[in-house]
Amino acid sequence: METSSVSKLLTWLWMALLLGTELIQCSTVTYDRKAILINGQRRILISGSIHYPRSTPEMWEDLIRKAKDGGLDVIDTYVFWNGHEPSPGHYNFEGSYDLVRFIKTVQRVGLYAHLRIGPYVCAEWNFGGFPVWLKYVPGISFRTDNGPFKVAMQGFTQKIVQMMKNEKLFASQGGPIILSQIENEYGPESKAIGAAGHAYVNWAAKMAVGLDTGVPWVMCKEDDAPDPVINSCNGFYCDAFSPNKPYKPTLWTEAWSGWFTEFGGAVHRRPVQDLAFAVARFIQKGGSFFNYYMYHGGTNFGRTAGGPFITTSYDYDAPLDEYGLMRQPKYGHLKQLHEAIKLCEYALVSSDPTVTSLGTYQQAHVFSTGQQKCAAFLSNYNTKSAARVTFNGGHYNLPPWSISILPDCKNVVFNTAKVAVQHTKMQMLPTGSKLLSWETYDEDISSLGETSTLTAIGLLEQINITRDTSDYLWYMTSVEISSSESFLRGGQKPTLTVESAGHAVHVFINGQFLGSAFGTRENRRFTFSGPANLRAGINKIALLSIAVGLPNVGLHFETWETGVRGAVVLHGLDHGNKDLTWQKWSYQVGLKGEAMNLVSPSEATSVDWTRGSLAAQGQQSLKWYKAYFDAPTGNEPLALDLRSMGKGQVWINGQSIGRYWMAYAKGDCKTCSYAGTFRPINCQRRCGHPTQRWYHVPRSWLKPTKNLLVVFEELGGDASRISLVKRSVARVCADAHEHHPTTDNYDIENKGNSNSTGNAKVLLQCAPGQSITSIEFTSFGTPSGTCGSFQKGTCHAPNSHAMLEKECIGQESCSIFISSGVFGTDPCPNVLKRLSVQAVCSTADANTQS
Repeated sequence: METSSVSKLLTWLWMALLLGTELIQCSTVTYDRKAILINGQRRILISGSIHYPRSTPEMWEDLIRKAKDGGLDVIDTYVFWNGHEPSPGHYNFEGSYDLVRFIKTVQRVGLYAHLRIGPYVCAEWNFGGFPVWLKYVPGISFRTDNGPFKVAMQGFTQKIVQMMKNEKLFASQGGPIILSQIENEYGPESKAIGAAGHAYVNWAAKMAVGLDTGVPWVMCKEDDAPDPVINSCNGFYCDAFSPNKPYKPTLWTEAWSGWFTEFGGAVHRRPVQDLAFAVARFIQKGGSFFNYYMYHGGTNFGRTAGGPFITTSYDYDAPLDEYGLMRQPKYGHLKQLHEAIKLCEYALVSSDPTVTSLGTYQQAHVFSTGQQKCAAFLSNYNTKSAARVTFNGGHYNLPPWSISILPDCKNVVFNTAKVAVQHTKMQMLPTGSKLLSWETYDEDISSLGETSTLTAIGLLEQINITRDTSDYLWYMTSVEISSSESFLRGGQKPTLTVESAGHAVHVFINGQFLGSAFGTRENRRFTFSGPANLRAGINKIALLSIAVGLPNVGLHFETWETGVRGAVVLHGLDHGNKDLTWQKWSYQVGLKGEAMNLVSPSEATSVDWTRGSLAAQGQQSLKWYKAYFDAPTGNEPLALDLRSMGKGQVWINGQSIGRYWMAYAKGDCKTCSYAGTFRPINCQRRCGHPTQRWYHVPRSWLKPTKNLLVVFEELGGDASRISLVKRSVARVCADAHEHHPTTDNYDIENKGNSNSTGNAKVLLQCAPGQSITSIEFTSFGTPSGTCGSFQKGTCHAPNSHAMLEKECIGQESCSIFISSGVFGTDPCPNVLKRLSVQAVCSTADANTQS
């Protein structure tokens, strides 16, 4: 080889080595009392929870990019043990459980990751993330100083850490993982258990640190977290929290963006003004890391929902909704909050706040480096009244329950209560994709017990038998009725009572449906009572007990019982009551349709389904339905509208969408105010309507044609009215004052030198593929009201509507500066004016579905 060729090759190899070094840069992650340090630099870190199994791999990059665009630095996720190790030693890291792919996607997008290994996760997830087989390890007791549990927990934790190391995913290896969590919200359990709990915490911390990940470990809601593990806060507010050592930073691992939903309960909403206020309070008190739980909640596909009674939707009122779309104004308002905080970052991590009273309920928190670098947070804790305060020689108006952020201690760039970003109203539209070729299959109740291999004297606990392989367990027995019983000659029928430990039961006598009863998340136990249609001779009693997700929180919830565990009694016979509890019972796990795998595309055609009119068949309990449909065009998220059904489960192409239940929401859906301490009961929706009507259908699960839909209905429903719908934007609104503070109009260079630019503006943005087709309302002047109820005021620019139509009609998005010059003349000089707009977004084929 010639010398020049060798020289060129060496040069190429050297450049490749340099390039590789740039691509894989190992980071040093440490902490001090102020913040997490990355490569020696203190950082204000903004994080959001996205749980990989609650979406699909095809959704991950879009979700993470939207999180980055929303101002996030970190993606937080739990690790779900029961999804990864469904049976001892058999692992699943494929599809939605491909953890490595998810973390690499975070890295590719350019964000950090917080890996919350747990492996207890709570998370309203089935069994708190523990595999059910763990409950049956001899001698085990969960989450305490117990040998078998610690062996299992350490084994899984080591496996996850080693998997991350093998892929070089810790920051110390050049990866995105800057934090890891061991255990989860253990504080209450530790206090209840006592010495054994304290010993367990110390063991868990020592075990985790010994895995040598090169990044700090965290324990949330655990005041006794031993060094060097950082204890952190979870809650709606964490401004009162301090770490257990003065040299640890103040971290908020779960800032609850909303709340979970249970079947039969109202849907909770947390106003973004209050969430922003909570975050600003935390930052002004010296907090340096906060994580939104959730930033995208997603969907509890299959039987992953816990609780029990947690809905299939895990929307959580997050900034990105269940389908991955931006929830406005929450997403946009928080994005502006993040921009404002980042403008203050240098001062925040370089100094401690000086707190000054500005009034009875008002304060200033000032961060100053002594080098003309200054940031201030002006707060008003009054829930009823606005305040005008004097600070640093200037006058500032503070709405109730709000904080203004001043990155230079002079100019306001953000106020938590002043929302200027657009409000978006979503809608569900018909897709035009028809469900065709309906067929049905009935669960054969008459043959129950013929193939049962398990019999016992007395009533057995449900999960001990099913091992959670199915939601369903049949309890079967028989009772002989004398022909002399008076009720057989017109007397009052006997009453059958069934006491259950949870979660639901359907009662059948001689193959006929008698009735149902249900528990609740707050009270799993319940009693069924109903008149028994008995006949002379042998009567078959069949109780279908149903689990609606296993518990995910509570002291030793692994010991809690499910199924028919109380008395089963016939009342009102001629000779008194007949107790059936301790006679011989037969058991059958699951449904016949499950055993035949009716949901599988390959098996569904091998079964003798019944064709015919669904209307003619009527609404029957324990019935399977099958239909086919073609994938609709477009890229909007899809859902099944199941309002015509009762309760059951649904599958598409063999994959489980999850449990459905048209349980009507109970609650108090009064007017919701952002001001004041938030609790989930404060802001409720859907009272008097089904808690969850629509069920997410991932587009990646569909084929172009002939997609198989299978529904199992427990109570009776009208499957002919099931429809496939698409989620899209219906209307967008914007409402802001002409001098509204905004980070878009502000710049800080060289760590603190401020420059003010431009005017306030409003932005209207439809969904991709849509355009603004009409302007329903617009007024520049003194309009009043909110989105959906705007009204003109005494001051109004006559050309407001024409100006908006000119700029916006036919556009996917448009922006308008809020200025008298834009609207010709000033309609009311010396008056603070606002611009209010409401516009319709649609596609050419849009038709709103009621």
